[in-house]
Amino acid sequence: MKKISVIAMLSLFYLPLFAQVDLVNAFPNRTFSIPVFLTHAGDGTNRLFVVQQAGRIMVFPNDSSGSDQEIFLDLSDKIRFGSEQGLLGLAFHPSYSTNRFFYVNYTRSLDGATIVSRFQTQAGNPNKADSLSELVLLTIAQPYANHNGGMVMFGQDGYLYIGMGDGGSGGDPGNRAQDPNELLGKILRIDVNNPSGGNNYGIPSTNPYAGGGGRGEIYCIGMRNPWRFSQDPATGLIYAGDVGQACWEEISLITLGGNCGWKIMEGMYCFVSVSGTQCNDTNCNTAGLTMPIKQYSSHTGSECSVTGGYVYRGSRVPLLTGKYIYADFCSAKIWKLQYSGGVISDTAQIGNAPSPVYSFGVDQSNELYVLCANGRVYKFLSTVIGIGPNGNNVPEGYSLSQNYPNPFNPVTNFEFRIVDFGFVSLTIYDATGREIAVIVNDEMMPGTYNAQWNASEYPSGVYFYRLTAGSVSIEKKMILIK
Repeated sequence: MKKISVIAMLSLFYLPLFAQVDLVNAFPNRTFSIPVFLTHAGDGTNRLFVVQQAGRIMVFPNDSSGSDQEIFLDLSDKIRFGSEQGLLGLAFHPSYSTNRFFYVNYTRSLDGATIVSRFQTQAGNPNKADSLSELVLLTIAQPYANHNGGMVMFGQDGYLYIGMGDGGSGGDPGNRAQDPNELLGKILRIDVNNPSGGNNYGIPSTNPYAGGGGRGEIYCIGMRNPWRFSQDPATGLIYAGDVGQACWEEISLITLGGNCGWKIMEGMYCFVSVSGTQCNDTNCNTAGLTMPIKQYSSHTGSECSVTGGYVYRGSRVPLLTGKYIYADFCSAKIWKLQYSGGVISDTAQIGNAPSPVYSFGVDQSNELYVLCANGRVYKFLSTVIGIGPNGNNVPEGYSLSQNYPNPFNPVTNFEFRIVDFGFVSLTIYDATGREIAVIVNDEMMPGTYNAQWNASEYPSGVYFYRLTAGSVSIEKKMILIK
């Protein structure tokens, strides 16, 4: 057994916390009609905007008790709505607070083509868009009604990213996702600030086909139907949920010049059958393809269609910090995973939504929301269970004290108690959820233990520490001030 340094007990009373994730109705006095996206304007007003598939964007204050909401923009007379068509995406310009520009993605009423447009908010009314200000950036013909993608997002590089499905039907009959001369089945990236070439946008010079050989707007190829992607504000990685044909749903990392494989691959296997009668074939050329970081079966069980989410960077639920959160539409199961240095870890289901999951969204504090088919928007809460050294919901006898001193500089102390022999770890995480130190990592006999951490090499900030003993997990926050 590894030796642990013993220090004097520093506190006679402590409050162990058993971390549990709950999903609660974020706005009990508000309901929405087919809410397919939620976002904020990035202007410091703490307003939220909910995209309704039938054509309206609603705006309201981010408060849980209010009921007021207004129509920010109504495009219901412009869109073709039904099944996978409609108003699908919304993104606010990084300089929205000064230029009042925002961008939408919808399917046109005339023919179902994808339209990516810019609008502007009225100068005298921040809750109302100027419906006559539309500037069309892209018009992309859609051969079928399904697989429209629909996500628009400004990346950390200031460019607008656009998710396009493969054009629909089944099995990508036109092989569009692998064709660099087609915009379908791709993640696109355009420069909305520097129009050129007779377009209302420019082509970033680093795009893979900016110099020729394909469409300059393309950033990444090989997508089937990227239903929601997002960029982790801490690492810059772009995660996408790509809906499978009949066998595998996948989470992929979107990279410059990457090829996510469709329709050569479905998930981590070769694509053979539209019907899903052959799901695990390996007889294909995978050279140059980027495998998904996670897949799950949509061939058996209640799962059917992945809903991409976000890496959690809020403060409400420390247990989820640094974890990518995603869901399945049909089963309403919600999962987490952690990706770091090419390694996937901490994969688990964290709950079930009350109804099918259309989308996720974040507010200006990076808190996460879940948008469901019942017209409700939900948020995550970390429920604190078991207050006092013998909290009823913490297994009897287990405890983790608040570190002392706290705040600290640079050394702090911990006390914990376990009641069963087994493997025990005490791990330190930074505010992004990255594991930075393991101070206990061994099989231990029942008893009370003390440990110490020297943070002299780390900067001031918020840190988290987690005790894991068998199925028990207790997490707390601490502050380093230098």
